[in-house]
Amino acid sequence: MILPALTEALSPYFRPIKYSLFPPLGLATLAAYLDAHDEVTLQDEHVEPLVLHDEPELVVIQVYITSARRAYQLADHYRRRGAYVCLGGLHVTSLPDEAAAHADSLFLGPGEDIWPEFLKDFRRGAPKPLYKSKVRSLAALPPIRRDLIKRRLYLVPNSIVVSRGCPHTCDFCYKEAFFEGGRGFYTQRVDAALAEIGRLPGRHLYFLDDHLFGDVRFASALFDGMKGMGRVWQAAGTVNSILKPALLEKAVAAGLRSLFVGFETLNPAALRAQHKVQNLRRDYNAAVRRLHDLGVMVNGSFVFGIDEDDASVFDRTVEWAISQGVETATFHILTPYPGTALFTRMEAEGRILHRDWDLYDTRHVVYETRGMKAAELEAGYWRAYRDFYTWGSILRGAATKPTWRGRIRHAAYAAGWKKFEPLWDFIIRMRNASRALPVLEAVLGLAASEPARPHRSEVDQLLMSS
Repeated sequence: MILPALTEALSPYFRPIKYSLFPPLGLATLAAYLDAHDEVTLQDEHVEPLVLHDEPELVVIQVYITSARRAYQLADHYRRRGAYVCLGGLHVTSLPDEAAAHADSLFLGPGEDIWPEFLKDFRRGAPKPLYKSKVRSLAALPPIRRDLIKRRLYLVPNSIVVSRGCPHTCDFCYKEAFFEGGRGFYTQRVDAALAEIGRLPGRHLYFLDDHLFGDVRFASALFDGMKGMGRVWQAAGTVNSILKPALLEKAVAAGLRSLFVGFETLNPAALRAQHKVQNLRRDYNAAVRRLHDLGVMVNGSFVFGIDEDDASVFDRTVEWAISQGVETATFHILTPYPGTALFTRMEAEGRILHRDWDLYDTRHVVYETRGMKAAELEAGYWRAYRDFYTWGSILRGAATKPTWRGRIRHAAYAAGWKKFEPLWDFIIRMRNASRALPVLEAVLGLAASEPARPHRSEVDQLLMSS
């Protein structure tokens, strides 16, 4: 089982820590369906060189858009060596005809129902060329094969996913293509999710779910069950879920200390254009303040290049994030992924410039822009990263915190991701990324110390806005 490296992940200069954060849980989950006597190896090219001189009977490769070229190279290599090769993942589901030239079997959509079906067919010598997911359930999900994961190679070995998909539909998201033909959002049983958490050593967790708060009943029961476990954890949620009463407090009581939030844009017209309706008429300032008042750090996600943007979008976005004390920010150039509503619309308009998937990395312009020139968009994207992560900006953001503990936490967390790339590069190359985990836990622990309580008037305002 192989996770090929994304194009930008193997820099000869500095290796960004983001590519050594999480192990390949999808493949480790599929491995759990194998028989006890099956011999299986899990390789992640982001953290170790691949062993390519072996002769396996079966090869399974997970394909993302900017790893597609590398994935096809590996698939062709193993087919020449006589292996049966299977390809699956987001890119394969979006462009099965392209992937079919490099595989013996394709998996379209989530693998929980089609992978066991393939294994039965393969063992009796009659595998089909195409398997398409339709039955969506995590009820019989076996324990993930974490024994296959080389924990020392990852900063966050305790990553976990307890749901699939997202209840929302945004034009630039892969979700609709990947989950076509069945439910687009579903969860594990609460007791199974808690059991998986209980199997993980240490304190820190990272929920990789697209939207951990998407099913309020499930999330509420999960947080109740996690209370008292002594965990500190990170996850992703929406502005809308942050503003809902009670659920966020339950998450914090269960150990939430950092949340990835898809703000995407400060422009309501741009939100409407991309059908990100869950963010409309939501007070971003109130959402950030609510998280900070509860001691939760914010990783804000922003997208540049929507047709409604002009050249002022970069400075406005960066200034807002700094002034609100957002600890870390992730910026993206709008990218029309194949299979999305955005790609379909732009292709119909003749705006797709090429299909060089290596450049579909949210750092390059791959479509005909409106509102600003392509060069202006790319330059503004890089300037946003530069300006947000200057020492001056980090200290300005830290100064928004009311306590020295909060200011130290902000500065340590923001600087840790962007100001020490040579150190991260050294740690990754020494294959000891997990050695930095205690530092991450310590910084997250600072966020938990005596969070300020919002005034009653603020609470009433938040409840009314939600």
